[in-house]
Amino acid sequence: MEFAFGEKQVKAQLATRHDGRPELTVDGRAQPLSFHAVDDEAIAVQYGAHRTRAVVYTLGEVDHVFTPAGAAQIEAIDLLAHAGDAAAEGGRLTAPMPGKVVSFSVRAGDKVSKGQPLAVLEAMKMEHTIAAPADGTVAELLYAPGDRWWRGRSC
Repeated sequence: MEFAFGEKQVKAQLATRHDGRPELTVDGRAQPLSFHAVDDEAIAVQYGAHRTRAVVYTLGEVDHVFTPAGAAQIEAIDLLAHAGDAAAEGGRLTAPMPGKVVSFSVRAGDKVSKGQPLAVLEAMKMEHTIAAPADGTVAELLYAPGDRWWRGRSC
């Protein structure tokens, strides 16, 4: 993932540790990550030794985060919008993060247009729509609903 945090662009990677717990690496520094809902508005977040309560409001691609220590705006940079740009992709999609395939809205042989929804991936208790990075034809689906789709594995 890449984020614009103020004027600084930050690279982050969410991974699953060998013990099954999530780990967040921000600019090369890995720390365990945990979070859970406190109530209808707030979440409790622990990143390494730091704990806080946060309320997040999303407006477009910008998340407005409010904590007792202050507020910040974080803009998510959509890497999937450029998923097919690299020659190494070879027309395949890769998962932006580990998750479970919820559904597909296309079948092998279907013609698709850039931006058309292809699949829904559930990750971090949220559903993410995976869209076509370019016009084309679906050659095959390598997964089925219910399957785990890991970052870096093609679909």
